[in-house]
Amino acid sequence: MNKPWKVLIPIMLSGGLMACSTTGPAPVEPEQKPVIEEPVIEPEVEQPKEEVVEPVKPEPTKPKEPVVEVQAKKTSDGKLLLGEEEWVYVPGLQQSFKSRVDTGATTSSISAVDVIPFERDGKDWVKFKIEHDGVKSKEIALPVKRWVKIRQSSTEGTHKRAVVEAWIQLGDLKEKTDFTLADRTHLSFPLLLGRSFFKDVAVVDVSKKFVQDKHK
Repeated sequence: MNKPWKVLIPIMLSGGLMACSTTGPAPVEPEQKPVIEEPVIEPEVEQPKEEVVEPVKPEPTKPKEPVVEVQAKKTSDGKLLLGEEEWVYVPGLQQSFKSRVDTGATTSSISAVDVIPFERDGKDWVKFKIEHDGVKSKEIALPVKRWVKIRQSSTEGTHKRAVVEAWIQLGDLKEKTDFTLADRTHLSFPLLLGRSFFKDVAVVDVSKKFVQDKHK
């Protein structure tokens, strides 16, 4: 009988010890520090700067000055150079008239209206006005140098016209010349210059116009 108790007592003691060991305080786990995740900072990659290319402004070009061709007004031997059309200044009327220079006409003529013959000191005179494009000049009176007979194809017979001598200025040339008084209101030019004016003092170039300056 004593022998079984001897076996049981160590078993019971060991069980108590185990119980004591199981009912004691739980083992303390070591404190774990919280893990703080640091943000991953990616290194900044410097973007290449775009080069702004400014357009090259062309330098302003200076406007070209018009080339003014200086037209010769006299020939090499000093004669007046005339074009097919010229401005003729009549000092007695203080007016300039557009004139046609006609190498085929012998005598010059001027567009005269209201022609009235009269006598002065026993000589023939005429008074008249120059008209063209509906504009009349003031009246002018001049002695008759001669009378010429004019035959017109549209009418039978002849009629006479007065030829007068008058001062005119063309460029820097001022001369007296003969003019036949004729109604030229239906024509393009009130004044026609014939060979009797320019045969010794001027040369005509029909390819040019208004070579001489208009009298101011």
